[in-house]
Amino acid sequence: MSSRRVLVTGGGGYLGSQVIASLARSLAAGDTECVVSLDVREMPAERRLPGVVYAAADIRDLALVDLLRQHRIDTVVHLAAIVTPGRKTDRDFEYQVDVEGTRNVLQACVGAGTGHVLISSSGAAYGYHADNPAWLSETDAIRGNHEFAYSWHKRLVEEMLADYRERQPQLRQTVFRIGTILGQTVSNQITALFDKPRPLAIAGADSPFVFIWDQDVVGAILHALAGAPAGIYNVAGDGALTIHQIAAHMGKRCRVLPAWLLQAALWAGKRLGLTPYGPEQLRFLQYRPVLDNQRLKQDFGYQPRKTSAEVFDFWWAARRSATKP
Repeated sequence: MSSRRVLVTGGGGYLGSQVIASLARSLAAGDTECVVSLDVREMPAERRLPGVVYAAADIRDLALVDLLRQHRIDTVVHLAAIVTPGRKTDRDFEYQVDVEGTRNVLQACVGAGTGHVLISSSGAAYGYHADNPAWLSETDAIRGNHEFAYSWHKRLVEEMLADYRERQPQLRQTVFRIGTILGQTVSNQITALFDKPRPLAIAGADSPFVFIWDQDVVGAILHALAGAPAGIYNVAGDGALTIHQIAAHMGKRCRVLPAWLLQAALWAGKRLGLTPYGPEQLRFLQYRPVLDNQRLKQDFGYQPRKTSAEVFDFWWAARRSATKP
């Protein structure tokens, strides 16, 4: 069943704003009846799109259920999360938004009789472990690491979703475990690794990355709203790139360090206040989860338009163009 009345949390964010723009076109074409963009920040008048309802509220607000009822929302696309913590946030605040905020969204959906929720999870939910399979499928265990707040919170959210599938089966779930998103203007802690003159590599670790084009994430969301089967799907482009292949695509060479040396440097840097990252960050670089996308293509029916290599090259070309004098 296709979605006609949609609310998007995090509607003002990087991904959310692109989803809202696509839904605004669907509104104009008459394919969608109502689109509500929810964000904790008020949307400036000059950035508002015709026909879209803009609401400013925290996803932890108990009044969310009233907003869903008011607009008779049949589908919630839940994108709001703290991916890159700010200087003024702490782990408790991140937990409150990521986990308790999601709990409130689910409770509001049940209370308002909303029939479908789409949740943006992450490949990070699988965790960063030496014994991860070479390619992770949706049936592999969710083992997000406690030392990485984002990974741990995605694990807790997925455990919550599993509980809801048992207790509230009338609420259909589409769960996207998304790989590393790249697009024309993406700039974050991941791309900062690639910006270095010599990207860092750990001796003995390939550190493969799976990438997904931001427009493919939007495309997969729209495909779900058009009536694709609910379920859990890895959302990633075909193939993966090792850190050495990534460096080669940029015409660079990696700086290779032994694991013990980097761990010691991270420990000292964190202790001296030179870096927010501690020795646990070694796992993030060594044991990246690599997502198998076969179920996305075969069961869900969505074929990513760019492979991991193609979207990386697209991002790198845009990056070079933006930094030219």
